[in-house]
Amino acid sequence: MSSVKPDEHVATTLYYDAAHAKQAVKILPGEYYVTSADMVLVTVLGSCVAACIRDPRVGVGGMNHFMLPDARDGDGVLSASARYGSYAMELLINELLKLGARRNGLEAKVFGGGNVLPGLTLSNVGERNAAFVLDYLQTERISIAARDLGGPYPRKVYQFVRNGRVRVKQIARTSDETILERERDYRRQLEVPVAGDVELFG
Repeated sequence: MSSVKPDEHVATTLYYDAAHAKQAVKILPGEYYVTSADMVLVTVLGSCVAACIRDPRVGVGGMNHFMLPDARDGDGVLSASARYGSYAMELLINELLKLGARRNGLEAKVFGGGNVLPGLTLSNVGERNAAFVLDYLQTERISIAARDLGGPYPRKVYQFVRNGRVRVKQIARTSDETILERERDYRRQLEVPVAGDVELFG
């Protein structure tokens, strides 16, 4: 079995957010971050999805940013690709538990899954990402406190870990080509075959 070390996916772009007067972390496609500090976690989403998960009693929270790879084998959307989404979710949840969160105390807010990548309309990649995260959370019995999924626009998401508030800003599709380019690059990485199974932690 092959496995990926959790720290290979931890977001490392830390900076000071002057607008909110807080330390912040920028989360790129394929990354996550978990903390109990009074920080803001920030990501920009097109077709990708971010899950903001928190234990409000403990004050621990985190965010991931992921996309299901495009399923081209025709044998069911989730057959080959669900493991990537499951891995991203389990990685986030298990890191939260390590910081003292309780699995039965978790709540989620989910965002993204827009139809923003030209040429991907037929594969409905944003729609599949959104459906996956909702199904995963329902299966794991994690309550969904808020959602903003689908639609034709990218989003910028701010998660305030200490109080659990999430702010979402819609972005004009034509205003930031960087969003689309990051997701295209990330999608190309996901298309590289994986040797063996992905090991889930927990």
